[in-house]
Amino acid sequence: MFSSVLVANRGEIACRVFRTARAMGIRTIAVYSEADADALHVREADEAVLIGPAPARESYLDAAKVLAAAKQTGAEAIHPGYGFLSENADFAEAVAAAGIVWIGPKPASIRAMGLKDAAKTLMIEAGVPVTPGYLGEDQSLERLQREADAIGYPVLIKAVAGGGGKGMKKVDRAEDFADGLASAQREGQSSFGDPRVLIEKYITRPRHIEVQVFGDRHGNVVHLYERDCSLQRRHQKVIEEAPAPGMDAATRKAVTDAAVRAAKAVNYEGAGTIEFIADASDGLRADRIWFMEMNTRLQVEHPVTEEVTGVDLVEWQFRVAAGEPIPLKQADIPLNGWAMEARLYAEDPANGFLPSIGRLEHFVMPGASYRYPTSQDVRIDTGVRQGGEVSQFYDPMIAKLIVHRDTREEAAADLAGACGEVEVWPVRTNAAFLKRCLEHRRFVAGDVDTGFIGAEEANLMPIPLSPAGLQGAARILRFGDGVRGYDTQSPWEHWSEIAGLRMNGSPFLRQTVFVDGQLKEIAIDNDVAAADRHFEPSSGTTIYFEDGGPHQVSLLSPRGSASGPAADGALRAPMPGKIVATPVKPGDTVAKGQPVVVLEAMKMEHALVAPFDGVVGEISVTVGDQVPADAVLAVVTTDG
Repeated sequence: MFSSVLVANRGEIACRVFRTARAMGIRTIAVYSEADADALHVREADEAVLIGPAPARESYLDAAKVLAAAKQTGAEAIHPGYGFLSENADFAEAVAAAGIVWIGPKPASIRAMGLKDAAKTLMIEAGVPVTPGYLGEDQSLERLQREADAIGYPVLIKAVAGGGGKGMKKVDRAEDFADGLASAQREGQSSFGDPRVLIEKYITRPRHIEVQVFGDRHGNVVHLYERDCSLQRRHQKVIEEAPAPGMDAATRKAVTDAAVRAAKAVNYEGAGTIEFIADASDGLRADRIWFMEMNTRLQVEHPVTEEVTGVDLVEWQFRVAAGEPIPLKQADIPLNGWAMEARLYAEDPANGFLPSIGRLEHFVMPGASYRYPTSQDVRIDTGVRQGGEVSQFYDPMIAKLIVHRDTREEAAADLAGACGEVEVWPVRTNAAFLKRCLEHRRFVAGDVDTGFIGAEEANLMPIPLSPAGLQGAARILRFGDGVRGYDTQSPWEHWSEIAGLRMNGSPFLRQTVFVDGQLKEIAIDNDVAAADRHFEPSSGTTIYFEDGGPHQVSLLSPRGSASGPAADGALRAPMPGKIVATPVKPGDTVAKGQPVVVLEAMKMEHALVAPFDGVVGEISVTVGDQVPADAVLAVVTTDG
């Protein structure tokens, strides 16, 4: 076994790998960008090396700098985590050529599965069922449009080197194909350096089923059962679970056998995931599950597999990379209970799920400590801490909340409860949204597919502060932290404050407060216990937390409130980013909702659209410009 490991990654996954390395007595080495100088993964490592500026291309994606850091620190092994260089075959070869252990599959396997079109061809040869689509070399708009028309809409355009929802666009109509293709190509080029795409038939009621596989250099390949990752938003996974609801023994055997065949077809070593798409219109059936792609790395959602099998997948990665055989035979790998994982993103559901960046002035997770799994109750995997920064340069996921219970119903209920305990400010998160997903009747019943969030989104949005929450917030504002309104035995001491008095009950007073910018008048009941889920930032406004969501409360009128769609027609940048497209020009007539400027930030494209029917009066940016938050990018004026 090697004695030291460098993790060529950041954040939550770096901290996760370090945890297992420490348990095995392996020295840990971090790399970091200038933006991550004070990051948790840097503090957790035994040694850390600065490798460049904040942009990933100049730091975490710079293979030469990462390799130089490994040589500088004497690292005996490199773990790539997920994302960044984890599926870069050239980097894997360079690591091996430098005499350093690569904790991952062989470069040939990465290449074989790295391009979705070639991988599908290989799977067909291996007898693995694949979805209908176009995998050809001709990437002209004319040919791709013709193939999409022949497949039949809706279709899915996917970057051949893609992953994580990047470079993936659903197109419902032929007339929208060109725009969807252009966007997928831009994201493919930006995220993976490859604009090529493939086209697949879009399954109208799809479920995302994936199988964890593991191989070693001795020819052994096993599976660790399936995960269901169907709860997605814009092709980004939100909640994952293992096993998959509704999976019977026959279907499980069919899909796991296919996954093992797929891994053996590329002589796979290490941890990998075979992803399938299932047509769930008639439940899960073996003849309606098709291969989509293989991820030749550890997955974000690997904790749910660890929880139901009792296996530390990172430890297995270390042992297999060191030449040891897989620790367990297939028949000895258990499947116990039910595990669920919720991805906590720094994003604002109330503002179109736009990423939220800034300093984590208040960051509280369920449990006494959130750096490591705290207990058997809730496991928290995170790469941030209170006082840290959420940067515009990286993925907005800031933590994962995982539970393992005997039944699916218990897992969903307890994970919902954990999401409800999240307290984060001023960075916004999707915690309240996650809680509502987990409590939704359809999800609880196992009635899920990848369209669930899109269909139910209006019912999943965070709701206003409850009456009980209003009571708690008002009491905090009026009487301070943890103080009862007044002594129920001596109301006379506060006679002037009492608006109502019941001789046979508890007294109450009326208090006017502003909650999320809205005026509320509340009768404060002295029988209601004082609340403690609040935070007082330096701005003076009290933040009251309920069900995972923050609410701004104050006694005075707020100085201002967030505006809705630009009434004056000014389109402002919701966050710092780079302009990647201006699909219209000054003088063009536009319809409400039509894209005017496209901004790239936090690895995703965000279209700024016309707030009403009108004419483009001004576009103040050009493609390639870097813009700050709140900058006016364009102005739309009323027609006539």
